[in-house]
Amino acid sequence: MRFLFKTSYEQDIRIAKHSGYYWSYGALLLVVLAAPYLLDEYYIGQMTQLYILAIAGVGLMLLSGYTGLISLGHAAFFGIGAYTEAVLTGNGIPLPFMDEPLVFSFFVSFPMSGVLAALAGVAIGIPALRLTGIYLAIATFAFAIVVEEILSRWESVTNGYTGLLVESIYFESLDFDLTEGVSFYFLCLGVLIAVILFALNLLRSSTGRSMMAVRDSEISAQSMGVNLAQTKTLAFALSAGITGLAGALFAHKLGFLSPESFTVLQSLELLVLVVVGGLGSIHGAIFGAMFVLALPQALAIMKDYLPHYIGEQPGFEPLIFGLILIFFVMFEPLGIYGRWLKVKLYFQMFPLYKKATFKRQKSYMKSERLK
Repeated sequence: MRFLFKTSYEQDIRIAKHSGYYWSYGALLLVVLAAPYLLDEYYIGQMTQLYILAIAGVGLMLLSGYTGLISLGHAAFFGIGAYTEAVLTGNGIPLPFMDEPLVFSFFVSFPMSGVLAALAGVAIGIPALRLTGIYLAIATFAFAIVVEEILSRWESVTNGYTGLLVESIYFESLDFDLTEGVSFYFLCLGVLIAVILFALNLLRSSTGRSMMAVRDSEISAQSMGVNLAQTKTLAFALSAGITGLAGALFAHKLGFLSPESFTVLQSLELLVLVVVGGLGSIHGAIFGAMFVLALPQALAIMKDYLPHYIGEQPGFEPLIFGLILIFFVMFEPLGIYGRWLKVKLYFQMFPLYKKATFKRQKSYMKSERLK
């Protein structure tokens, strides 16, 4: 059992609350670094996919978990990042003063994918400033449908439903392909670590505290001088930009893009990821990515034991995702990470643990009573 005695205000904004964090996360880092040399190629690919989903989960967590803005359109930002990466590294951008299209290297196209997705986030964030709750969710849902139609109709750039090949990240001088197995695994792992560190430092700053204040109570945040429009727009931009980076990596992971890969169902998967993982925690994005990656595998096994007229229905998978989302909202709103905290606290407090420790209670702030 560990007791933390705070002797300065700086302890509240430290990334590592105590020395045990260095040992546990250091051991975890050693495990993931050694994993590609110990596992088969299939499991390396699955872990790479896990890292990509976790990056997108961190992006959506900043918006929904820490700013309190629900989005059903993050598949649009995911697709914008993926197609931007594919176009810039493949077909390139035609310029009037050049005979051939301008093709960019990965180190230029990758950040540009995030920037373009962030600009799209600003484009949807500004009109949605006055929207909250279900109305904001509907607006982002409509935006996802619009982007999906653009990806399918703008054939001169995206090739429509014919699909678009994604060039590998190959360095001729070094005879090295960065999208191959282990090298791409470490690339995705490095981006995930960088995104997590960025998110943690952002949340310790005044900007991150403004985002959490907006989530808890917009009236109270505004009364304390928080600029609601600026905070919400910035949250949309950062969230969309990080999701766009995940989409760029996803493009290289697939090697072939089609509009079917960025439908509203993927937005639902990302929402399930943050809700099931645990809203309001970076850990929740990681746990949620594990869940979302494992769920299709479990459903594929489940279909073998279900009647044919049930398991082969086209809406079976969205139905399961929706039911799981409803279940967690009703019975475990803190998600998987919240359940882990409860289990950990139980063993820390044993035998003094009380069942009412996490009992949910309805409470209001004074400013909210005046609505």
